[in-house]
Amino acid sequence: MSTTIDIPVLIIGGGGCGLSSSIFLSNLGIDHLLVERHPSTSVLPKAHYLNQRTMEIYRQHGVADAIYEVGCPIEKFGQIRWMTSLGGDGVLDRKEIHRMDAFGGNSLRERYDADSPVTATNYPQLRLEPLLRAEAEKRGAERIRYNHEVLDWEQTDSGVVATVVNRDTNERFTVNARYVIAADGGKSVGPREGVAMVGPTGMVDMVSTHFTADLSEYWDDQTLITWFLNPEGESSWGAGAMVQMGPTWGRNSEEWVVHFAFRPDDPERFNEEAIVPRLRELLRLPDLTLQVHKVSHWILDRIVADRWRVGDIFLAGDAAHRQPPTTGLGLNTGIQDAYNLTWKLAQVIKGSATDALLDTYEAERKPVSTDGADWALMAFANHTVIDAGIGLTPGAPLEVNVAAFHALFSDGLLGDALRARAETTINTQQAEFQAHDVEIGYHYAIDGAAVVADGSAPPPRSATGTIYTPSTRPGHRLPHAWLDKQGDRISTHDIVDNTGVFGLITGSDGSAWARAAEVAADKFGIRVNVARIGADLADEHGTWAKLREIGDGGAILVRPDNHIAWRSVELAEDTEHTMTAAFEAILGRH
Repeated sequence: MSTTIDIPVLIIGGGGCGLSSSIFLSNLGIDHLLVERHPSTSVLPKAHYLNQRTMEIYRQHGVADAIYEVGCPIEKFGQIRWMTSLGGDGVLDRKEIHRMDAFGGNSLRERYDADSPVTATNYPQLRLEPLLRAEAEKRGAERIRYNHEVLDWEQTDSGVVATVVNRDTNERFTVNARYVIAADGGKSVGPREGVAMVGPTGMVDMVSTHFTADLSEYWDDQTLITWFLNPEGESSWGAGAMVQMGPTWGRNSEEWVVHFAFRPDDPERFNEEAIVPRLRELLRLPDLTLQVHKVSHWILDRIVADRWRVGDIFLAGDAAHRQPPTTGLGLNTGIQDAYNLTWKLAQVIKGSATDALLDTYEAERKPVSTDGADWALMAFANHTVIDAGIGLTPGAPLEVNVAAFHALFSDGLLGDALRARAETTINTQQAEFQAHDVEIGYHYAIDGAAVVADGSAPPPRSATGTIYTPSTRPGHRLPHAWLDKQGDRISTHDIVDNTGVFGLITGSDGSAWARAAEVAADKFGIRVNVARIGADLADEHGTWAKLREIGDGGAILVRPDNHIAWRSVELAEDTEHTMTAAFEAILGRH
């Protein structure tokens, strides 16, 4: 007899996005089933950088501490270096071309710390996914099923009916799901549903080599990535980016990944026998003992799905967008997709909101991910500007580029001028490694369900992506400020929790708004945490007063994802009507 499972949400895909969706739904009290066709989590390091916005999300959902316990501390990855090589004793070997503070480390630390309750971290998917799987299973092991594959599905008036096979036993069963999150990397659901991935693809074949070696004698203890640039850089084997992968961090990292870029029509990209000698040559360490774990190929894309919702199926993560790894937005954006979608699903499944709220998922996330994909492609292309800035001439004879490197490191006025040019040029890569505004400054620009616009102008965005301007304007991420709650330090982000509650921030005399929120909560079957700053919470350092952008009688309504849904700059004449109307709009219940 075949088994049938009735479930509110089916998640297809057990990578970072799918597992995060499971964790979020569990915390939100929504039953679900996750199926992943592979028997285990990722066997490749893949993405590794977890930015501040992602760590804020994981902090809210009780996962951040587990990641920080094993992830790379900011002190061990807060710089990027450009070098000619790690070893060697030639005239041009072991030369540092430039170093840059990155990811909120070193000189950036004070500014990044002021804008968020968390720091970024570094933890490759090879290790992150098992951690997320353990967290998901802790919240309900029966919900997580690896080595299970969705064979077929059909959309009906009441949701999606899927056929799933247990690949261990070949047993098939039926899943009746109200909604589906397709976090399958775009391998099955999107193509079959006719979703088009729009944008350039096939630009570069990236060859990534994951290996173990002892490089403690050569590695800089603060560096996450070292870019190797040398006169042989015209060859795909002659330049590359090397990343520490832990599990011990800093110079004592045991594992590493080196990325080489090839033209898609270059047959040399499949010459894996050349990997070890080419690595030794690139690093100028001819006697280096190393163990290669895996060589992987992946095509560089900048593609975004033309539709993120097909009936009751929602695409998320790589199924909805894929971009170059520059700026590290891929996995982070996927996790943020799941964060945006799951609280909305929870509100609809619980009956508080209408289907109109679910339509805002694509409306909000697609523009943000498209901007991120464009930014990543720009940052990737900008590395050719760096080549030009240090004097590498495309197509030039080797002797010409060798001469350019000798001139770059020469004494005297010419060497000074060339190094100044190189520094100016390489600093344009701040768009990749100091993309603070790109990471936490995005906002949702729609007016309707989920966000009620107030007619105000958005704050300026940073043309370099580096300077974040906080704002309480509807659609924006709630600015972080530390507050005091009866002797405990909490963030403004802690006013909402991980169970789907809304937050209402007022001044010290927010009693009228609090009563209005209670009426709205009763009417719509929701929960609202009221935070009266100046009464319940103390703004001891005056930080919130500088950020709030409302008067003493105003109020700010915060969504469960810590984005601002609505605000009133001053006290309204009829707070109850105003608050009820705001929730009607946000929940799509006009």
